[in-house]
Amino acid sequence: MAGSKLITFSFVATFILVINFGSTFSKSQLIRLDEENWSNMLTGEWMVEFAAPWCPACKALQPLWEEFSTWSKDLGVSVAQIDITTSPGLSGRFMVTALPTIFHVVNGEFRQYKGSRDRESFMSFVEEKKWEQIETVPSWKHPSSLQMSVVSYFFKLSQGLRTIHNKLMVEYGLPTWGSYVIFSLVTIVLGALLGLIMVCCIDYVYPPKVPAPTLGETETDALAGGDNIHDSDEDLPDEEEEEEGEASADEIVSESTSTRKRKPRKAD
Repeated sequence: MAGSKLITFSFVATFILVINFGSTFSKSQLIRLDEENWSNMLTGEWMVEFAAPWCPACKALQPLWEEFSTWSKDLGVSVAQIDITTSPGLSGRFMVTALPTIFHVVNGEFRQYKGSRDRESFMSFVEEKKWEQIETVPSWKHPSSLQMSVVSYFFKLSQGLRTIHNKLMVEYGLPTWGSYVIFSLVTIVLGALLGLIMVCCIDYVYPPKVPAPTLGETETDALAGGDNIHDSDEDLPDEEEEEEGEASADEIVSESTSTRKRKPRKAD
């Protein structure tokens, strides 16, 4: 009799726990964010968790995070979660290096939460505005900045390449080195094409200057000889003038000499 009562009590207690657990998750106000709607957190106040299904710490935090989300309306804060396996670009945009990572966001200002991971700590962090004591993420690391957008694209590209690599190995049975060879060839071809396109664009924007025509050696010598002839022609008049001057001087000297040699005739 006592055993049957114990079994009945255990069944009722388990049933009540299941009902309470289900009601807790049914009241969950957890918001799922991804690559498409992550910008919603730029307005208002948010608590955002970055998690992954394979992360043990994330699995342990999940019930507490779900419970914390049920207080979101009372606290005036939106509680959200991002799965980095489906949104790898966001992990790069926010520079997530450990899981789980929690950010507090208010009117586009980001602060990383590093306190205790329990409901009371989360609630006091929001209610008492303890986030005001934490420095905001610097502007160069702001998730909506241009440089972080570029980083997010690289993260998405790496995730896509990893997916292709796994597909080649699992579905097509290629060895690891075979996949690497394919990636190497594709990288070389794409690099060559991009280099060719860049060269064509540069030549189009900045066309090369046409060099001025150069004279051949024969023409250069001819011009040089012409200059010498011209110079010699210019020198000729000077030489002729000098010769004429010397001739006139000789005539004057000869006349003066002949005059001195003449003697006056005596009168008869």
